[in-house]
Parts: sequence; structure tokens; C-alpha cells
Amino acid sequence: MISFLSVARFQKVIPPSLTPSRFKKQNGFGDDVFARLFAASLDPDSAPLSPEPRILKSRLVAGKTLYGLFLLSSSPTLAEIAGLAGYDYVVVDMEDGSSGIAEALPCLRALAAARTPAILRLSELSAAWAKKALDLGPQGLMFPMIESPGAAELAVSFCRFPPRGVRGSAHTVVRASTYGIDDGYLARADEELLVMCQVETAAGLAEIEAIAGVEGVDVVQMEPLDLSTSMGYLWDPRNRKVRDAMKEAERKVLGMRNKLSAAEGDGAGERGPYFGGGGGGLAMPHDRAENMKIRGYHMVTGAVDVGIFRQAAVEDVRRWRSAEVDIGEETKL
Repeated sequence: MISFLSVARFQKVIPPSLTPSRFKKQNGFGDDVFARLFAASLDPDSAPLSPEPRILKSRLVAGKTLYGLFLLSSSPTLAEIAGLAGYDYVVVDMEDGSSGIAEALPCLRALAAARTPAILRLSELSAAWAKKALDLGPQGLMFPMIESPGAAELAVSFCRFPPRGVRGSAHTVVRASTYGIDDGYLARADEELLVMCQVETAAGLAEIEAIAGVEGVDVVQMEPLDLSTSMGYLWDPRNRKVRDAMKEAERKVLGMRNKLSAAEGDGAGERGPYFGGGGGGLAMPHDRAENMKIRGYHMVTGAVDVGIFRQAAVEDVRRWRSAEVDIGEETKL
């Protein structure tokens, strides 16, 4: 039996107040990761360079609701701050904003230092983009503008090694496997990678239940902004027709997950380590993150780094300009 006192020596990773079983459950660690941390507690020379980020998919399977941030600035500093602030994940956006593969890599390194999982949002449904993104080692990929189950199946195939997909096999020389140092990478790759499909058009909404049911799609991300545009209401997600469409999409996606959960509880339809049928979304001023959690969303992205900075900067300048500065004797040096 594992000695808790021995494990607790590795106190930067395992607080003494946690039992090993609670620690594993809280952080989404599997037995293999926990074993490595335990070995490191006995032999400091075997310790990893830095503690591993928590596994997003394991936390979803455990019933956690995750809260994240969109990173559009390509700033490793803001990525690190977001991780240290406590977000469950950060989406490094390569569709909107200025990020590409080269700009995303420093952000992933900053997030790894903060032990925060990264999701890469691709610019399009492309095998070439997916291969390069996966080589960087994110915990998840987000595919934009998915409008059919066929497109969702393509997205999944881009994330799987042959014969199940078309992912490149240079795993021994890329960051995802710690450049080949992690010899267990291939065995865990499919289990740990989160595949997210964004449904953000009227055409996609018509197929959303079928998209959510595609094997290997873990989370369907429902997006009100692009949806409002596709419905003819540019940047008007509060429009009643847009909100009704989102409500119907939400009902279908979250209902799909409930069906899968019931099947798994009955011992039928076992999906192994795959989550499947999860609902993700972007919080809006009229639809707060807390309300989305109550309604059953599994992943909620609450803000954008550029928006947070813009709001803080505008407020700072407003406060300065509205202040009455009294340059009297008491203010002079």
C-alpha cells in the first residue's frame, strides 16, 4: 500500500491535507501519472521538470464543469497570467486574432509553466493545420465552422493516427511527446486529447444533434456571435430568434450527453475514456457563465484576454480624466 507520508514529501504537487485518492480525483490524474509523481517523491532525481497540467478530459468524465478563457493577443505573458489566475483551460485562438503556429508555441510553454491545459483553436478544418497544432502538444483542438456530421468525422480523423485517421507519425521528435522522452505518449494520446467542434451557423444548428453524436467528438461548442451573423442579425446575439435557436441547440446537445450518461450507467454504450456529447459555450452579457453552468454546460468560456485588458484600460483612463486634480500647495513636492 502506498504510504501517504511518502507521497506528501512531494508537497509542491500533493498538499498534505489530501489523501492520494482525493488528489487523483480532484486533478484528473490517472494511475500512471500518479505513479510517476509518487516515484518522484521517493527519488528527487526522477522528478519531472515541472508538474503536469491536469487532464481536461478526465475532469469532464469526473463530472466537473470547466471554466476557461479565449487568448487572442498571442501574448505568453497574458497566457501565463491567465493560468496562474486559475482558469481551468485557455483557448489559444488561431482563427481570430494574429496567432499562428509560431505565435501559439510560446503561449503553450507559458501555460505549461502555470500547469494550465491549452486548447488550440484552428483557423479552418484542415489536416495540415491539425497536424502542426497537435505536434505542439495541446490538450485539445477546437475546429471552427463545423456544419455536418461528415465534417465532424473529418475533424476526428485529423486527430487520430493511422489506420483510424491521418495524423502524422513523427511523434518522437515533437513537443507533444516531450520530443520522444515520454515513451507512453502513443498509448495515451487518444485518451487525453479533447476534440471540440464549433457549431456557429444556421446550417450547423440544423445538424447539431448528429454532430454531437459522432464518435470521437467530445464537446460541441455552441457560438452565438457567428450564429447571429449567419441568421442575418449581425452582432446581435440578443435577438429573440437567435436566442431561441441557441436554446434549441442547447437542448439537443445537453440532451445527447444525458442519454450517453444513462447508457453508461446501465453498462451499455460504453465509450471508454471518451467523454462525448459535451456542451460548451461562450458566456455573454445577457447569458452569464454561472447561468450556463446551472443549465448543464460542461465547458464555459467566460472572457477574452483582449476584452479584459481593453475594459481595464478604458476604465483606467476614464477614471483619470474624470478626476478633479487639485494642484494646490498640499500636492506640490
